[in-house]
Amino acid sequence: MHKALNAYEQNAKVTQSPRELEASLLLKAASQLQYIADNWRDNWGKENNEFLAALYYNRRLWSVLLGSIAGQENPLPIEIKNNVASLGAFVLRHTISVQAYPSPEKLKVLVTINKELAAGLNAAEAK
Repeated sequence: MHKALNAYEQNAKVTQSPRELEASLLLKAASQLQYIADNWRDNWGKENNEFLAALYYNRRLWSVLLGSIAGQENPLPIEIKNNVASLGAFVLRHTISVQAYPSPEKLKVLVTINKELAAGLNAAEAK
């Protein structure tokens, strides 16, 4: 069953538009962070691999998104690029704060941002 799911995910990635892919990756990051927040334990934090992996994935994803936004070939208007860059800078700073001072409430901020941006990407794709 797991192999079939992986094969489906690989094929789905091939047929997704860039916006759909970005939205699905943001939702994946949100899901990982939401799981940590929903199952919060006192041992989440600096030594917990699952917690750190979720933060690392989110940080990497946002770093890639920011790199993509900054590219000269990106056709988005400068105002949108600046807004996404500001949001990305906040996400990266907040992620560091969550890692230094872990709490489920701080994770939920990242979850909300990822879900809202993914919803916006999906709505734009539907037009």
